[in-house]
Amino acid sequence: MNSFEHLLAECRPSVERYVRFRIPSVHDAEDVLQEVYAAASQRLPALLDETRFKAWLLGIARHKCLDYFRARRPEVPVDALAIRGMAPASPGREHVSAVRETMARLSPADRQALYLFYWLELPQREIARKLGIPVGTVKSRLHAARERFRALYPHHRTPMKGDIFMKQLPKIMPEYTIVPFDLPPFPVRWEEIMGWFIVPRLGETITWGIYDFPERVLTEWDEMAVVGKAQVHGIEGVEITSLAHNPMDCNATDSSMDVERSFVAQLTDTHCRLLAETHVQDGVKRLYTFLDGPDFLDNWGFGEDNCGNEINIRPRGDVTRDGDRVTAADKAFLLDVVGRYAVTIGGKTYDTVCVMDVTTYIDGAVTEQYIDKQGRTVLWRRFNADDWRLNRYGTPWSERFPDNERITVNGKLHVHWYDCITSHIL
Repeated sequence: MNSFEHLLAECRPSVERYVRFRIPSVHDAEDVLQEVYAAASQRLPALLDETRFKAWLLGIARHKCLDYFRARRPEVPVDALAIRGMAPASPGREHVSAVRETMARLSPADRQALYLFYWLELPQREIARKLGIPVGTVKSRLHAARERFRALYPHHRTPMKGDIFMKQLPKIMPEYTIVPFDLPPFPVRWEEIMGWFIVPRLGETITWGIYDFPERVLTEWDEMAVVGKAQVHGIEGVEITSLAHNPMDCNATDSSMDVERSFVAQLTDTHCRLLAETHVQDGVKRLYTFLDGPDFLDNWGFGEDNCGNEINIRPRGDVTRDGDRVTAADKAFLLDVVGRYAVTIGGKTYDTVCVMDVTTYIDGAVTEQYIDKQGRTVLWRRFNADDWRLNRYGTPWSERFPDNERITVNGKLHVHWYDCITSHIL
């Protein structure tokens, strides 16, 4: 194995994830990757410090992705700009529409400056060369265009930590009933981040809590808010703050009773996924992104190559349910609609579909997530395989909680552990 192949072997997964995140077509992504590797092999002698190989290679990948998109975009005329097709990595339909409408109200010169800088990601010097104007003029145009865009954009203000109002969760889990509907499940657009209940859209907030059974007492509760736009390795998303009170062991970072985290998440027309997570542990701020392999994916990722959870939900037939008996296919990423249910909780009744996750998000665990027609979680329930983490807990879950509800999944016993509800139902 030569020097290039040795260096490439260590960081190939990160480069492939990066390109596949940027390029929607599988075949085109493979073509771009081959261009990246060919260019890197040719330029390797110019790399003076091999310890910077990964960053250097990702830089080549970024430029090749930009070349891919530029080759598919027409030249931008000075006097007009087509708004259609802009915001390729935008965080939601509502804000794409708002961006388009705001851009349409700007002057052609302002639209052009913003398009070249933010959508085509051209450096200011290249914009100056393209338009035949000084770099200083480009800088002043961009500044003025940004100010005029801000003045016209309808979503003026995003919430800040000090002024977010969070609804208080009850200390005791409200009584609830779950009754099957003799009707087919409805299709639903579920835009929440899996396991975190918040939609990654500017202005969103949520409070959610964990209730241990059989005591039904609130243990951990989390306050979350989308606080602004963010970008990770060139991929656009939003920043989400999370403050966990009295966190469970798996969510704790040190001896503190409160844990602050920050996420970057992305919502597209088809998927919702996390791109990065950061928290402080032992006095050190730790930052993980989707390029960090198992350190990120095993904790925050979901789906093949961290594609995320699908948001257009309908039954697939991978998971079926008959009462307390669940049958799941032998395949990865088992997340499926298993029926339609009336969930009555806190005196309100919700028409929901039940989405079951079978040992996908957490190995050996099964969850039920009841989602209403607005795509929001009404109730989330966690079941553990009877021998889940037996070495750690020392006792089967059926013995730890003999009165808790049980289900069988492919013939294996699972025991109810805890529930989650959110401020959506308050």
